[in-house]
Amino acid sequence: MSNMEKYLFNLKFAAKELQRNSKKCVKEEKAEKAKVKQAIQKNNVEAARIHAENAIRQKHQSINFLRMSARVDAVASRVQTAVTINQVSKSMSGVVKSMDATLKSMNLEKISALMDKFENQFETLDVQTAQMEDTMGNTTTLTTPQNEVDMLLHEMADEAGLDLNLELPSGQISSLASSVASTEQDELSQRLSRLRDQVS
Repeated sequence: MSNMEKYLFNLKFAAKELQRNSKKCVKEEKAEKAKVKQAIQKNNVEAARIHAENAIRQKHQSINFLRMSARVDAVASRVQTAVTINQVSKSMSGVVKSMDATLKSMNLEKISALMDKFENQFETLDVQTAQMEDTMGNTTTLTTPQNEVDMLLHEMADEAGLDLNLELPSGQISSLASSVASTEQDELSQRLSRLRDQVS
């Protein structure tokens, strides 16, 4: 295993660790919420407030860990591309050497600063890899189309029978929903006509 591959493994491992930390925070948040309930039942408003603050803090921390996990994961994918096409620059190797202790620290500020350094490296790498990524059909990017994210959120909320109040252009949802519906309708019509052909 080359040095770069070892660093790549460490990045992927850190992404998983950050995800684990996020899950721990979710557990803590639930525990704090239960304590809020108990305190309210005992009419102890002050204690309830303290536990509520803890719950909210854990919730935000969980989201922060999750976001950082996704960011580290995206950087790992970009490093993987650089390794694959043999475009690891000396400056990127320099950034990589300082990362082990940072990743182990699980300190979000330090990890964020490290990811900034990596992402700066990719700006120069992007020019070199854009063409290659096109031919490889590689869609690894550091940004996610927000409208797609919003649509997925709505889709999942609909499945769960929930109402999701996201600020979305209403036309966008209805046009997308109707195009999905018409596609499904077409498929259904085709299946029915095939069935009719088989019967006759």
